[in-house]
Amino acid sequence: MAEQPAETDADVGYLTARVLRVVRGVRRLPADLAAVVAVVCLTNLVVLLPVVSETPARVVFGLAFVLFVPGYAFIAALFPEAGDPFPAAEESNLEADDTQADIEDTQAETDGGYLPASGIDGIERVALSLGLSIAITPLIGLVLNFTPWGIRLVPILTSLSLFTLGATVVAARRRWALPPDEQFHVPYRQWSAAARSELFEPDSRADLGLNVLLVLSVVVAASSVGYAVAVPQQGESFSELYLLTESPDDNLLTRANDSALVADNYPTEFTVGEGRELVVGIGNHEHQRTDYTLVVQLQRVRFAENSTSVLRRESLSTFEASLGHNETWHRQHTVVPSFAGEGLRLQYLLYRGDAPADPRGANAYRENHLWVNVSS
Repeated sequence: MAEQPAETDADVGYLTARVLRVVRGVRRLPADLAAVVAVVCLTNLVVLLPVVSETPARVVFGLAFVLFVPGYAFIAALFPEAGDPFPAAEESNLEADDTQADIEDTQAETDGGYLPASGIDGIERVALSLGLSIAITPLIGLVLNFTPWGIRLVPILTSLSLFTLGATVVAARRRWALPPDEQFHVPYRQWSAAARSELFEPDSRADLGLNVLLVLSVVVAASSVGYAVAVPQQGESFSELYLLTESPDDNLLTRANDSALVADNYPTEFTVGEGRELVVGIGNHEHQRTDYTLVVQLQRVRFAENSTSVLRRESLSTFEASLGHNETWHRQHTVVPSFAGEGLRLQYLLYRGDAPADPRGANAYRENHLWVNVSS
């Protein structure tokens, strides 16, 4: 067996240089783009870690990850330069005899100096980031729908993460290529200084009262949102019971053995002792794990003027299933009638827990049926 070549000092030096280059690149990353990378990494951890994924942090990071971060990274890649600090109203009020030097002197007094008019300001970035995120996320889901991975949690999380990180890399490289005074930056220090001045150095008692009211309003709003996330309303609790058949057409609800399952084309003509295939499904929306018992009966029914009586009933099959919240269960089975008759009722009776000794429609939690003819 051939020996593996030993790792040389040149290889170690090359790897060390690459690692140091990556570290320097991360340290040079602008603060807003570093925050984007941090949100992507934290979202992946919060969603994939078993214990943390059950906490409200998953909802908080997930909303930011889906509704803001992809669009912000994309906008940062498109517009690496800072926006023009002059509002349109101020520009229209400039005198005709103002020279370019006067304009530059005035703009130099603002943070960031003279900036080209092709950039966008912070408010526009936030608005476009929200709008583009709402557009990018469904488009990525549409592309995934035509891939073998489909629209599932891990493929969507991976695709959005790769898109956002790729856009962040492009945004950082384009921003580094600009002169420092033209690069976009978030004025955290100016905002912090302005906030401290407004909160702790008000001009009057009225301003102080308004500041206190504003802080209390923010605290109440944040507490309300946090409570809504931490203690979500369960909504209505119910279970589904439905019948499906196999069909080769494309109007599918789900797939089993490469055949489409549709709520149509139910068999109605049976023969005693000969089986016909059906698929029964249960959907759990009880907000908790639930055990089910399903009883399949063939019944001869007599209709009176205001009542319906069962003259004969025979159980054909019994199934059991245990489902978590929002889980579904399908069972393909063969219905073999045991007696003949016209207008017989093939009834499916669903119970939470065990079925009673005498299962019938009156004591079932959910019921579904087909009217069939059975020949001898």
